[in-house]
Amino acid sequence: MSMREKLELLQQKRAESEQGGGADRIATQHQKGKMTARERLDVLLDPGSFVELDRFVTHRATDFGLADQKVLGDGVVTGWGRIDGRLVYVYSQDFTVFGGSLSEAHAEKICKVMDLAVQNGAPVIGLNDSGGARIQEGVVSLGGYAAIFLRNTLASGVVPQISAVLGPCAGGAVYSPAITDFVFMVRGISYMFVTGPSVVKTVTHEEVDFERLGGADVHGGTSGVAHFVHDSELEALTAVRTLLSYLPSNNLDAPPIGPSDDPADRRDEALLDVVPDEPSKPYDMHDVIRRVVDGGTFFEVHRDYAGNLLVGFARLGGRPVGIVANQPATLAGVLDIAASLKGARFIRFCDAFNVPLVTFEDVPGFLPGVAQEHGGIIKHGAKLLYAYCEATVPKLTVITRKAYGGAYDVMNSKHVRGDYNVAWPTAEIAVMGPKGAVEILYKDEATEERAQEYREKFAHPYQAAARGYLDDIIDPRDTRPRLIEALSTLAAKRDRNPPKKHGNIPL
Repeated sequence: MSMREKLELLQQKRAESEQGGGADRIATQHQKGKMTARERLDVLLDPGSFVELDRFVTHRATDFGLADQKVLGDGVVTGWGRIDGRLVYVYSQDFTVFGGSLSEAHAEKICKVMDLAVQNGAPVIGLNDSGGARIQEGVVSLGGYAAIFLRNTLASGVVPQISAVLGPCAGGAVYSPAITDFVFMVRGISYMFVTGPSVVKTVTHEEVDFERLGGADVHGGTSGVAHFVHDSELEALTAVRTLLSYLPSNNLDAPPIGPSDDPADRRDEALLDVVPDEPSKPYDMHDVIRRVVDGGTFFEVHRDYAGNLLVGFARLGGRPVGIVANQPATLAGVLDIAASLKGARFIRFCDAFNVPLVTFEDVPGFLPGVAQEHGGIIKHGAKLLYAYCEATVPKLTVITRKAYGGAYDVMNSKHVRGDYNVAWPTAEIAVMGPKGAVEILYKDEATEERAQEYREKFAHPYQAAARGYLDDIIDPRDTRPRLIEALSTLAAKRDRNPPKKHGNIPL
């Protein structure tokens, strides 16, 4: 066979590999409102940047008639590409081939790109669309999952790991996305559960469908498994690109700094009126964040979960930062189990990848109640405290109003190595609120006058500032320039924790 003939054969094989499970199954995929594995990569990556690996790999099973059903690529498309010119490694499961089920060869392809990602210090993005383990391969398929889980764990904190669940993800398969840093889901097509509706009915006699058991909104708002929920695959994949714009490629790099059209010295007059004069009146912390950060752009994470605490990414003077903020408009901004988990996870991610943390604080304390205590608010609240204490990235705090009790300590106080802690004149820093304090101090003689006396004596920022627990009390209009200047001075911050294998966070 001549070289030209061999090249023709190569082209035929390449074309065959790009057909996946065939035209009929591709059509079925489209009828479900889903893109194919390759179409998803076309949306995710810069045009023309994808380099495919292992396109000619096939499965090795011979039982149950599989010997004659080999498909090039074996149900997953893997390789590398670029997002905004930056290297990323990707895998995209192909539901048109054996339902995207994971075989030994399929798993080896995924493991290869994960190893390359760690070796070359680049993010790894998994597009999940799979029916689960390939039953015909038995324990070999299960071993493939375990090999992936191990790499997810070893890569954690080394390179960003992002999972987009764009179809079913069930059984053991769910644990790979769960270990990764961020999970994206799409309404109507994404499902995650350890056991499906039929098993749930058999074991617990509960009647539930796929959507109510493990749909996107369930995991975005109730379980907190999903960090982002979107209405279409296009929105989700575009959001993955946006997320990466805030992140470094690995744990040794700094986040990408870019030019900003928003003046660093901009003062916002509206910040004078954001916090109500009445201490108990709610306001939306989004209004504060958007008036401070570059261009008013706040890329919120876990938007529908634990709304009493806001987390997400923004830029200040072109520098990416992680925002953690109490939300007075929801449960008065109180900390509870869900908020503690949400905040701790986000803080630890930012610390692992050198993203400075900016905290906007207005917290009346931890949520009281039997359900919270029995649910473990002590250990879960300790996670948030642990995360702040452990973090060595630049940590800035702005107290806008309440900072009461232990929650004051937890929310990046100076005592847990806060680098730059300031307060607005409206700040109230005390062991507890005036009403509760006078009820303890004066019991039956507690009056509004005594509460006001307590407020004037203790519930203000000047005692904390006198002790050096606050670096300054600032005009709210100066919040943006003060934070940008502080970030600039902290850019070369050096801080280390004691040498150890790892800490024992209260899980």
